[in-house]
Amino acid sequence: MNTPAKLSGFVAAVAAVFGIALLVGATVGPVEEQTEDPAASAHDAGHGDAAATGSSAETPVVEETPGGLMTYRNGYSLALAETNVDSGEGRNLTFAINGPDGTPVTDFDVTHEKDLHLIAVRRDFTGFQHLHPVLDENTGIWSVDVDLTPGTWRVFTDFTPTGGDALTLGADLTVAGGFRPTAPRSDNRTATVDDYEVTLDGDLSSGTDALLTLTVSKDGQPVTDLQPYLGAYGHLVALRGGDLAYLHVHPDGTPGDGATRPGPEVVFHTAVPSAGTYHLYLDFQHDGVVRTAAFALTADGAGDTHEEPSAPVGHSHSGR
Repeated sequence: MNTPAKLSGFVAAVAAVFGIALLVGATVGPVEEQTEDPAASAHDAGHGDAAATGSSAETPVVEETPGGLMTYRNGYSLALAETNVDSGEGRNLTFAINGPDGTPVTDFDVTHEKDLHLIAVRRDFTGFQHLHPVLDENTGIWSVDVDLTPGTWRVFTDFTPTGGDALTLGADLTVAGGFRPTAPRSDNRTATVDDYEVTLDGDLSSGTDALLTLTVSKDGQPVTDLQPYLGAYGHLVALRGGDLAYLHVHPDGTPGDGATRPGPEVVFHTAVPSAGTYHLYLDFQHDGVVRTAAFALTADGAGDTHEEPSAPVGHSHSGR
């Protein structure tokens, strides 16, 4: 066979193989989901079984990605109606939780007395809000009013779809207007909101369960008649500095169980996945008003390498 004939045969064979590959790709379809966050995988590489045994041939164990870092997970996605909005009080925010079939989910399990919890916080850890949107069961669209100042916000949706696992999905929201970053802040264990002072006792250590005790006082006197809020005498949200990973924090005891006192102490169990600064927000209810106390706490004595702006120490709201 002469050289041109050989080349023609080779090209034809390559084309045939390429055509088969395209057909298989079209049949199988795209990869539906990246189950692990690339940054988390890179961070955890070398810290699993392979690192422990000294063998580089084994695949390292990757810890589960914390909540709130992904918009899409386990087939569910958070879809904001708008990602660029104007600043102002009472800005209406609408969104849907789409299921594995691509349609809005309308069936949710009640968790802490609500079908869905929405947390909105500016990326410099100011403007924290814990809200409870209203679902239109005919369309699957959620709506809620949010007070938004200029800057980039992170919106978290904490929910459990009926028949599925608990999920926290997050998405960024850009708010138009002149943005003025606040000054960096260091750790704080005392927060003041209205006439209340809240102190935090306990330490965070990566990979270890910790007990955090928050003590509420008013005008220098311990508050012993806290009112239940979301099925507990307090609700605590923890966000990791830098990436705003959302961590679940579980309260100790339940109002009315005969053992849990309505203050002044509220105890929580939490475990953080890494060293760094964590921002904690305690919601508590007294005299019919829900107030929020804000803290920053460093785990393992090693703070983040970047500077973090400060946040107001606390605020009150009506418990939307």
